[in-house]
Amino acid sequence: MLSVKLEELLAKDNVALVLQEIQNGVLGEDSKFPALAEAAAAVGVINNAARLGVAARMAGAPVVHATAQNLPGRFGGNRNARLFAAARRAGAEHGPGSDSVLPVADVDQDGDLVLPRYHGLSPMTGGPLDSLLRNAGVSTIVVAGVSLNVAIQNLVFDAVNRAYQVVVATDAVAGIPLEYGADVLQHTLALVATLATTDDIVAAWRATAAT
Repeated sequence: MLSVKLEELLAKDNVALVLQEIQNGVLGEDSKFPALAEAAAAVGVINNAARLGVAARMAGAPVVHATAQNLPGRFGGNRNARLFAAARRAGAEHGPGSDSVLPVADVDQDGDLVLPRYHGLSPMTGGPLDSLLRNAGVSTIVVAGVSLNVAIQNLVFDAVNRAYQVVVATDAVAGIPLEYGADVLQHTLALVATLATTDDIVAAWRATAAT
């Protein structure tokens, strides 16, 4: 039943792949969040996100890299939660144009879109993603990236609240500890989004591209 519904969702011309913070400073070799990068590696986030990107491009769906960046001097950045303080202590500068804000090379291709956010926890409210998707006629998004602790939950809920259909690639997202991430998928995101593996999503997109 899931595969039928999934094919229906991805068969439309109004689908986009949103890759959340799969960037060098978060999941790359120089990550300032080593525990999160390790969890993502254990799940296979980068490899599976790369596969999703290939399938999305073949199906004609835009690939959007939603990155976290900081303006010079962290102007306008949030300081109202422990998470932001921890990021500052970790040295996560994420300055515009720096290597840390670049999408991880394995998932990035010419023609992809990079949309930074400079504040908040979700690209739907902290950046131009929502408006641009609406202007492009997108109503379904496939989500991959990090983290299931905070940012992925924010992205999914914000998208659902704005009437998008959301598909979460279960093996292309991660949180810490890994068991908690699995619980978020099963007990929270499953209530509001379609959960599917990378294999299922790739197969559905390939079927779409073949028609």
